[in-house]
Amino acid sequence: MIDGTVWALIGAAVAALAGIGSAMGVGIAGQAAAGVVAEDPKKFGKTLILQALPGTQGIYGLIVTFLILIRIGMLGGGGMKDLTVAQGLYIFACGLPICLVGIWSGIYQGKAAAAGIMLLGKREDQMAKGIIYAAMVETYAIFALLVSLLMLLNSGI
Repeated sequence: MIDGTVWALIGAAVAALAGIGSAMGVGIAGQAAAGVVAEDPKKFGKTLILQALPGTQGIYGLIVTFLILIRIGMLGGGGMKDLTVAQGLYIFACGLPICLVGIWSGIYQGKAAAAGIMLLGKREDQMAKGIIYAAMVETYAIFALLVSLLMLLNSGI
């Protein structure tokens, strides 16, 4: 049987999986950016801004991962806590919101950013609208981060 500490460590690892969405989203946006820059190399800086937007989900997942590791005593030098299975499963559950929403929102933010990059390619003066479209997807990643953090901070561990 898996003990509570192992479940908590799995929860930390699961939170880090939000980086999958970021990697995919940044890749999707990067493909679009490369096409625009091939036509006009002066647009590199502007396309890079849009390409970077889907990277935040990975950062959010990493924040939750580090906070879980600190909470269970793996980081900080205090020694690992001996958690019950129920406590470990609760910590595991804390990693799920940012993991699941981070993966999906990262991918879809990459698609929205790619569309914004294509908009930038045709109408450079409309870049802000492309950023807004991609940022709308970010809202849900922030919500998931908040849910994971609120769960973790109210865990009593």
